[in-house]
Amino acid sequence: MSTDLILLVSIVMGLTAYGLIAKWYLMPVLLSLPQARALVPLLLFHCFRFIGLAFLIPGVTSQPLDSRFANPAAYGDLLAALLAFLAILALRRGWRTAIPLVWVFSLEGTLDLLNAVTQGLRYTEDGALGATFFIPAMVVPALLVTHVMVFIILLRGDSKKNQA
Repeated sequence: MSTDLILLVSIVMGLTAYGLIAKWYLMPVLLSLPQARALVPLLLFHCFRFIGLAFLIPGVTSQPLDSRFANPAAYGDLLAALLAFLAILALRRGWRTAIPLVWVFSLEGTLDLLNAVTQGLRYTEDGALGATFFIPAMVVPALLVTHVMVFIILLRGDSKKNQA
C-alpha cells in the first residue's frame, strides 16, 4: 500500500472514530453547558497546535519538507494555537469580543488544516514526513472534528447564558 493511501485511510478512519466519540459522548455533555463553558475545553485542545512546528525541524522529518507545505502548515498551526489561547482568555473573562474571537480562531484553524492537507499531498514526497506522519494521521482528524463541534456550538447560540 502506498504511503499516500495509508495516510488517506488513516485520516478517514480517524475522522470516523473521532466523529463518533464527539457525537456519542462529547456533544451531549457540551450542549448541556452554557456556550462559553462548552467552548473552552475544545479550544484548549487546539492550544497544542504548536506541534505543527515539528514540520520545520530537521531530523524529525525524514528529509527537509518543501517550504510550500512546511511553512504555512507550521505557522498556520501556531497562529491557530495563539488564537485559541486568546479566545479562551476572552471567554473566561467574559469579554464582548469572545464569540467573534472564537469564530476567527475556528475559521482560520479550519482553513489552515484544509490548506495543510492539500499542500501536504501536493508537495510532500512519500515517506518524507518521517516521525511527523502522526500529525496528519492522528491529530488532524481530531482537530477537524473539534472544529466542527465548535461551529455547532457557535451556531446553536447560548440558550443557557444565565447558567454560566
